[in-house]
Amino acid sequence: MSAAAARVVPTVPTEVAFNSITVELGGRRVVNDVTLRIPGGSWLSVIGPNGAGKTTLIRALSGAVRHLGDIRIGDVDASSIHHRERARYLAVVPQHPLVPIGMSTFDYALLGRTPYQGLRFSPSRHDRNVATEVLHRLDLGEFAHRRVETLSGGERQRVVLARALTQDTPVLVLDEPTSFLDVGHQLEVLELIASLRADRDLTVVTTLHDLSVAGQFADQVAVLADGHLVANGVPADVLTPTLITCHWGVEADTAVDDHGGVTVTVRRRRAIHP
Repeated sequence: MSAAAARVVPTVPTEVAFNSITVELGGRRVVNDVTLRIPGGSWLSVIGPNGAGKTTLIRALSGAVRHLGDIRIGDVDASSIHHRERARYLAVVPQHPLVPIGMSTFDYALLGRTPYQGLRFSPSRHDRNVATEVLHRLDLGEFAHRRVETLSGGERQRVVLARALTQDTPVLVLDEPTSFLDVGHQLEVLELIASLRADRDLTVVTTLHDLSVAGQFADQVAVLADGHLVANGVPADVLTPTLITCHWGVEADTAVDDHGGVTVTVRRRRAIHP
């Protein structure tokens, strides 16, 4: 039996560690010597201005781009395992997921079982049960036979999340999970992720643009600027008015609640007179 075949994917909270990660794309260094540790069962939000390297760092974790340095998922070097095995350790929700036209919600969620299949996709009763349970957990049971493209934005986002959860991995990676949702649906998706994380002891890694969302939901916030890690820690220590002005170029006020969550209010640059 090979080492890969003998390896058991952890079912306990799983640490993720980036060690001196550097990524070059088109001759430009997009991520520069980033070292980060995400304790098992915690939530890290990677934030930063546009072009900071957030999505590229996430793509390095998923194996979608080549990188220098090493990434460890639990005690496993991610670069040493085949992409199918990596998909048993972490599930990725991309910013722009591709959903086949005409596919039902159930069949799309069932695709999350692909890493456990052979060359021919032939889902077992167990695979179907996993997909069914996840859809019910996400209040999508009534949409199981609906085509995904007929659902609302918030419902589609939950379906994409359902596919990731059907993979049954200890690590969940989400790139801008609320990008195209209104405020109500944003909160719905984020609260759902927080609830699932608690239920499953998931390690969650997200990229976010909204600083208040990062400050309210994440245990740890990492700030990238021009590919460099410029700050990392608990939201109350990282999301300061000084840092926000330095890297986003705006003045802001911050408020820390009793639980350490941070709300960021950006000030208008100038008054508008009638």
